[in-house]
Amino acid sequence: MIKLLLPYYGWKHESAGDKYPQTEMSFRQTINAVTYSDRGFKVVIDEAEKRFLVEFNHAMVAERHREWLNIIKQGIGLSKIHPQPYWGFSDLEHLAGTKLLNCFYLTAKRKKIGTEYYFNYDSILLLSSFSFINLLEQMKLGNIYIDFDARTGHNHGTKFRIKQASFVKLYKNITEIE
Repeated sequence: MIKLLLPYYGWKHESAGDKYPQTEMSFRQTINAVTYSDRGFKVVIDEAEKRFLVEFNHAMVAERHREWLNIIKQGIGLSKIHPQPYWGFSDLEHLAGTKLLNCFYLTAKRKKIGTEYYFNYDSILLLSSFSFINLLEQMKLGNIYIDFDARTGHNHGTKFRIKQASFVKLYKNITEIE
């Protein structure tokens, strides 16, 4: 996916020519299924095909990125991304289900005394039975983000991030531990 997005939709890295080679490109975006990013990217949920797609809409690019948009227009053009990158529901369900099957969720207050940190745990929840249906619902609500963080010389990977208050909503069973 990033092999398509970085070369065709990337922009000159802010440290190109200094810290990195002059040709260093960057593609850093955080997208969700509700709003477009300032560079016109968004997650589209295609329930019929059972996949999450990455969409580009040039009309949604912020004014401050017009110079970049002109480069895109002269390069790959302003039409839809082709081939359109996506994640299949079943692939994500398997990956998330194996990583998030069951877990503990802790909330705490942090206090620093001198150079040391101390934590007072407010609550501990046992979360079990991860639900892909719940993940899909949180995606639709815009509570899950997809972060792309790549540059020509190094790809930090693609990450799925969820709003903290929505994390427990990914599970069917929530048990408070006293």
